[in-house]
Amino acid sequence: MQSLSQRLLISFSAIFLLLTANVSFFRETLHAYPPGDGNWLFLAAIALALLAVMVFVMSLFALLLPVRVVATLFVLLAAVSGYFTDQFGTIIDTVMIENTLQTDPAEVRDLLSAGFLMRVALLGVVSTVLIWMVPLRTMSLPRRAGHHGLTAAASLVVLVLVLLSNGDQFAGFFREHKALRTYTNPLTPIYSGIRYASHNAASAQAGVLATIAPDARIPQHEAGEEEHEAHELIILVVGETARRDHFSLNGYERKTNPLLEQEERLVDYTNISSCGTSTAISVPCMFAREGHNDFSLDDARHEENLLDILQRVGVSVLWRDNNSSSKGVADRVPYEDFKSPKHNPVCDAECRDVGMLAGLQEYIDKQPGDILIVLHQMGNHGPAYFKRYPPEFEHFTPACKSLDLSGCSQEEIVNAYDNAILYTDFFLSQVISLLKENTPNYATAMLYVSDHGESLGEMGLYLHGMPYMMAPKEQTEVATMLWLGESADMDLQQALALKDKKSSHDAVFNSVLTAFEVESEVIDRSNVLFQASNP
Repeated sequence: MQSLSQRLLISFSAIFLLLTANVSFFRETLHAYPPGDGNWLFLAAIALALLAVMVFVMSLFALLLPVRVVATLFVLLAAVSGYFTDQFGTIIDTVMIENTLQTDPAEVRDLLSAGFLMRVALLGVVSTVLIWMVPLRTMSLPRRAGHHGLTAAASLVVLVLVLLSNGDQFAGFFREHKALRTYTNPLTPIYSGIRYASHNAASAQAGVLATIAPDARIPQHEAGEEEHEAHELIILVVGETARRDHFSLNGYERKTNPLLEQEERLVDYTNISSCGTSTAISVPCMFAREGHNDFSLDDARHEENLLDILQRVGVSVLWRDNNSSSKGVADRVPYEDFKSPKHNPVCDAECRDVGMLAGLQEYIDKQPGDILIVLHQMGNHGPAYFKRYPPEFEHFTPACKSLDLSGCSQEEIVNAYDNAILYTDFFLSQVISLLKENTPNYATAMLYVSDHGESLGEMGLYLHGMPYMMAPKEQTEVATMLWLGESADMDLQQALALKDKKSSHDAVFNSVLTAFEVESEVIDRSNVLFQASNP
């Protein structure tokens, strides 16, 4: 077999990636520029420009690594990321990389469908074998550097010529369709990975934890126990992937909340948006001082959060987790992992959310004062919605029982998702029952807030994690509710008056501090879900 030049290996690899790894990019581009409108030449120019960029980037990498290694990395990365982009509409940005790195083994197993393995095998593994089988011309290191430098320069010239020859159209393309670039594969994952690594490297150097709300205090604590009639007992449930419009409390035609609908002291908030579209962003954000507009994951890692403030002013804080982790929120408070039978007594196919209530009364009885308990649900984590509930909760049928959602109808996917919502209804009713048993000994309340929503096939999108500016409402409009015990310090009527007000995760930080009657300048009293009866 005749040996191949390294330049040709890069070129052939780039052409292969252009044709096989960018289905979503070309689908979205064809939607923006329909061929029937005389856009053929511009579409060809877009393809040529993308090819030139890929050759340019691969050539730069080949200056640092052997060309076979570069081609292999690009092909394997494109096969993996292309599956999630094509199947679910997932954009591999820095947030998605954060999600990926925080994914636990159980979540990974749920994503390893037959379709995923087949795609990686055919487009990744087979291509890699061919890359390493073809004979390449050997070069000295200086000659190789010149070879790839020349290739990079030539591809850059081609790119400039293509852009200049279609200047007006490309100006409109970059101005009006900025989101299209996020579908380029594997360029977007590579760019996001480099950006993520650089941000993390900078973040790692700033290891000091900043104090938030140093003036925070609970006046009742300072006045003495005798002046505090009942201590606060609040359970904050962090939901998972529960979109607002699939709760019958919000008018959904299916009875997904039969138990919660019977609770007279329940406030259902109908207009709450999430801070992010993934757990990795939304959970730290809802416990942070900064709201959605100002939130930075780097800043959140290096400053105190809601739990730190409460613990500092004397509240007993406990985090129980049946999800992947607290995403750093509970790093400095007592934390218990309920993902295994070691702590969770309610496990079958997987450990159930209701198991987080085991032994909770004993914990409550041992605490001397105010208590905040955070329960982080597995909830509706996809794509394996059918795993999120016991068999007796399979009320809506037929339910999708596949890890590959493309093998199920939308009706089957929605059925499985709604069954998981039905189980959350049961779980929350059990939380309320526990709180009722502690009323009036405590001023009791439950606040439930889902971290983000979920796409179930609308507009061809599945799961979550879209960049916020592109995310559909299904991924950002979240279920939120408040239950107040008879002895609660919050004003029920005032909370009911706010139930339809437009709000967001930003209100959680202020609301929980308000519930514990904390006084501090950092609390924004205008951005709360309720007010204390005696603020």
